Amino acid sequence: MYSTAFLDLPPLQAAAGEVHLPGSKSISNRVLLLAALSNGTTTVHDLLASDDTRVMLDALRQIGCTVDEAGSTMRITGLGGRVPQSPAKLFLGNAGTAMRPLTAALALLGGEFELSGVPRMHERPIGDLIDALRQLGCQIDYLGNDGYPPLRIAHGQGVPALAVAEPIRVRGDVSSQFLTALLMALPLAAGTQAIVIEVVGELISKPYIAITLQLLARFGIVVEHQNWQRFTIPAGSRYQSPGSIHVEADASSASYFIALGAITSSTSGQKGIKIQGVGLDSIQGDIRFVEAARAMGAVVTGGPNWLQIERGAWPLKAIDLDCNHIPDAAMTLAVMALYAQGTTTLTNIASWRVKETDRIAAMATELRKLGATVEEGADYIRVTPPAQPADWKAASIHTYDDHRVAMCFSLAAFNPARLPVRIEDPKCVAKTFPDYFEALFSVAQVETAHIPVICIDGPTASGKGTVAAAVAQRLGYRFLDSGAMYRITALAALRAGLAIDADHEARIATLAQTLPVRFEGGKVWLGSDDVTEAIRTEEAGMNASRVSALPAVRTALVDLQHSFQRLPGLVADGRDMGTVIFPEAPLKVYLTASAACRAERRYKQLISKGFSASIDDLRADLEARDARDSSRNVAPLKPAQDALVLDNSDLTIEQAVEQVLAWWQERQPFAASAQR
Repeated sequence: MYSTAFLDLPPLQAAAGEVHLPGSKSISNRVLLLAALSNGTTTVHDLLASDDTRVMLDALRQIGCTVDEAGSTMRITGLGGRVPQSPAKLFLGNAGTAMRPLTAALALLGGEFELSGVPRMHERPIGDLIDALRQLGCQIDYLGNDGYPPLRIAHGQGVPALAVAEPIRVRGDVSSQFLTALLMALPLAAGTQAIVIEVVGELISKPYIAITLQLLARFGIVVEHQNWQRFTIPAGSRYQSPGSIHVEADASSASYFIALGAITSSTSGQKGIKIQGVGLDSIQGDIRFVEAARAMGAVVTGGPNWLQIERGAWPLKAIDLDCNHIPDAAMTLAVMALYAQGTTTLTNIASWRVKETDRIAAMATELRKLGATVEEGADYIRVTPPAQPADWKAASIHTYDDHRVAMCFSLAAFNPARLPVRIEDPKCVAKTFPDYFEALFSVAQVETAHIPVICIDGPTASGKGTVAAAVAQRLGYRFLDSGAMYRITALAALRAGLAIDADHEARIATLAQTLPVRFEGGKVWLGSDDVTEAIRTEEAGMNASRVSALPAVRTALVDLQHSFQRLPGLVADGRDMGTVIFPEAPLKVYLTASAACRAERRYKQLISKGFSASIDDLRADLEARDARDSSRNVAPLKPAQDALVLDNSDLTIEQAVEQVLAWWQERQPFAASAQR
């Protein structure tokens, strides 16, 4: 998952391949709460691992449920009628699927609880649900603004007598989560008589209520409804664990890859995008996004647990669609509209305004940055794409801490103008799809020349490796320590029983072509083996020198180093990165420092590791090495002609990193002055 401040997407051209989607957020958190309310232990398979499920699991542990984790499988031992542990303060992040249902359930279970979240959660309305619970006789107080979290449930002396003889009324035109919360909690109060819920106004997002009803049935609660306006929970209802339950992949997350298949063609011979984990028979309402995508021109086929998407009509066709049935996935249509001919109008989306952010305003603002003409209203958005490729604009997309905004606008990187797109705060996708960008890159196709490379070179002990690794981490790019490549090759050769000499040159070169090398987490990996320490010995250095003298091996390692140029970008540290390996890199930095400064740094490093050293000897050694490196015939130490020289004698590592990042920013079409 990317934890960077922003992620620059180069111009992407095509997409093909297969993606496996994470579990549905809507199903995951519903299943977790129902398991917590049930008798027995429920094994939940394929649970979504995300911020929203994490806060729900944390809350369930706090109230006394037993939670055993094993990867994407959870075993939840429910309360089964027991009173939850309290008092407790529950932090629920920005998870509406945790805040609303937990509020209702805890109000009917008894105890004292405070429920809070991030600042945006405290701006998301919950008043209609609280009004309904107060009708029952529940004691719930607002700890901030009326109608919004944080909340306090004051049932320390037990649940008061509840007024369930008359229908409980709740508004349905703001958020379906209010009704879902009541449907999931009220079986706790259905003793000798049935409980009726009446919806006031039009019920929005009916497909999410359908998910709730289907999952309640799996846990032993069969709710009847009349035209989605009147719901009856039978007397004597009791939650019972189904034993085991599987979570479908998220249909809302599928929308991005359905759109991707619709807007791109493949250059590799593969046919479109295949999605695994959700199919045309999904219980999720957002699977009807397929209908909208087909209306715009996509070719979609599928089966019980898979979908296949290929581009059909091109450009896409503009549509005018009531999106009440796909409120979350409809956001993806707004970005697909950028690739359509004509104006696309999406209506009945008032619920967008009370989600993780005001999504109508957010989508309108960011679409305009890209060059679209956008009209927005209380419950609609109208999008007219740029008239021609030249009218597209490179844009830095503000994501408003909203996962769906980030994922939607990644699709703009496939624009016909071949302009890059910046996604600010890409880590916000962790709410529902932590590995979204990795999944996107696994199927995206791009010209290698468009994958950005930063080269950082410099003399021994200049700090180039440390700076390069830090720059890569800050940008979310891949990292290549070219100096380590020869050491790793030598180690792999010896492990394969090959002497490092001319007689074995061809076999070592063949081995070098496919070395499974990775630089991750500050470590060097050869396959699954951490070789960080093994390649730093004096012997490893001598073996690396012998390997570097074999021309065929050097040629093989050039190809291997080129293979590191993959999405979203690369920071390459090493002797000939900017001059030989990546001569077209848009930024080359030559990091230097005085011999005295470098000797002092090396001295401190050695002393900290318990080695004795002499600064004078270290300085003499560095100066002699600089002379040898700069005068050798192969890959001499010198700045590339277009390199920027950075003397970091008086700079901290962080200051050097900031300078490199500043130079990189200057080369982007969307600098820090991007519109808001």
